[in-house]
Amino acid sequence: MSRLFSTGSVLGAGGSKMASNFRKVTHCIFDMDGLLLDTEKIYEKILGDLIKSYNSTYPWATRMKVMGTTEQRTVSIIVNDLKLSCTVDEFLKKFREIQLVALADAPLMRGAERLVRHLHQHNVPIALATSSGLDSVEVKTKNHLEVFDLFHHKVMGSSDAEVKEGKPAPDIFLVAASRFPDKPIPDQCLVFEDAPNGVTAGVSAGMQVVMVPDPHIEEAQRKHATVVLKSLEEFKPEQFGLPAFQ
Repeated sequence: MSRLFSTGSVLGAGGSKMASNFRKVTHCIFDMDGLLLDTEKIYEKILGDLIKSYNSTYPWATRMKVMGTTEQRTVSIIVNDLKLSCTVDEFLKKFREIQLVALADAPLMRGAERLVRHLHQHNVPIALATSSGLDSVEVKTKNHLEVFDLFHHKVMGSSDAEVKEGKPAPDIFLVAASRFPDKPIPDQCLVFEDAPNGVTAGVSAGMQVVMVPDPHIEEAQRKHATVVLKSLEEFKPEQFGLPAFQ
């Protein structure tokens, strides 16, 4: 069994390099927040300030629970875990109002545009699978339409009727795969994620998962990913049978 390290290298016994044991793929499915767009700090501030207005704090354990989940699930966990003096609907309404303003200037993550453009130029089918809803996605991507218009389709978990359960359930990735014209099987799809919930969802869908986690995410929450990278700049497409960067 090969051992995967955080740099994405594959090492054999004694630390010597060996050939990649990753399966060849034909299609790629990307998460958005924290992977393609640098939104996590913005979300953290929005939620932290809202929670503070209810005289509570935003503990790390709760942050880990909500990372990668749908908007509805995020708010439900927060309101119930922290026993806030409001309903889930009340908190959700305030959260949506604030985020539609705060997220408008979210920048792209390192390596995101290069990778998306590379796959598109080489006719590798790509899709977006985000837990965000349609309104939120439109706001966050409006300054980067040249990149996000390259995706064949987008699945938005918080507003898509076919996504019955949010991450860590596999629904969103299975729906995303089903909307490619040639309907690839899970084995043929490679998922890109930053959150442990998203990694669990991808693995549960039967797909390999490239994880680019926040540095604060613990080692135990990275172990189910196929490979873990520090940024998308480190990704080597040829390891998965995809065209290499020139």
